[in-house]
Amino acid sequence: MEAARPPDLWLPLLLLLSTTLGFRGLQRLLRRLPLPRHVRPDPLRTWRWHNLLVSLAHSVVSGVWSLLCVWQTPQMLVDIETASSPSGYLLVCFSAGYFIHDTMDILVSRQARASWEYLLHHIMAMGAFFSGIFKCRFVAGGVLTLWVEVSNIFLTLRMMMKINNAQGLVLYRINKYVNLVMYFLFRLAPQAHLTRFFLRYAAERTLGTFLMVILLLLDLMILTYFSRLLRSDFCPRWGRGQPGKEDDKFLTD
Repeated sequence: MEAARPPDLWLPLLLLLSTTLGFRGLQRLLRRLPLPRHVRPDPLRTWRWHNLLVSLAHSVVSGVWSLLCVWQTPQMLVDIETASSPSGYLLVCFSAGYFIHDTMDILVSRQARASWEYLLHHIMAMGAFFSGIFKCRFVAGGVLTLWVEVSNIFLTLRMMMKINNAQGLVLYRINKYVNLVMYFLFRLAPQAHLTRFFLRYAAERTLGTFLMVILLLLDLMILTYFSRLLRSDFCPRWGRGQPGKEDDKFLTD
């Protein structure tokens, strides 16, 4: 299968602009919702709550969308470089717009220092997605990486319960086990599949090599997040933080 011809520059730019503004508008709408009691008095928790609401919306839509894309075009599982579909292309644009919005939200809210790993992840993700958006190559790879958003649904709910001091709920205890399963199925397994594919570019100097480097860095971050998740929810005595201290925001990504 040959890669699709790259679209005119105005089309991807228009898609990125519209999705970025769309997430900005969604955030403004969600700010009108009432805040939980433990979130309301704290400006930082208030910002995180609104930020996570947008993140949850993105995860639900893009997670389900990415699964549907592969169901409709199963060739994406094996032909990661050239397989594509109109739906997959729009999904990559949609998620890139979210990452642009969230990066701007972090910077404007002056949370860059606290969430620098989160920003790093966004920059790497956008760098990878742009190859699909502007060159129409590795669109399937972008779709497969978005399977992680299925896991992010439960990670985001976890963080929202934590900042609302709801760790004692039965729902939190159930969610932490669901998190573990989803992490393996939709985060570790797809990353392992993609890493195996992209290692073929190790001896080349191509776009695939650039994406391989990004993927290996993301692998390292994902394993780090996994260790922190295990330590926080299953082995809290191993934690190095102070009692009652919230997890860093980037653990939800």
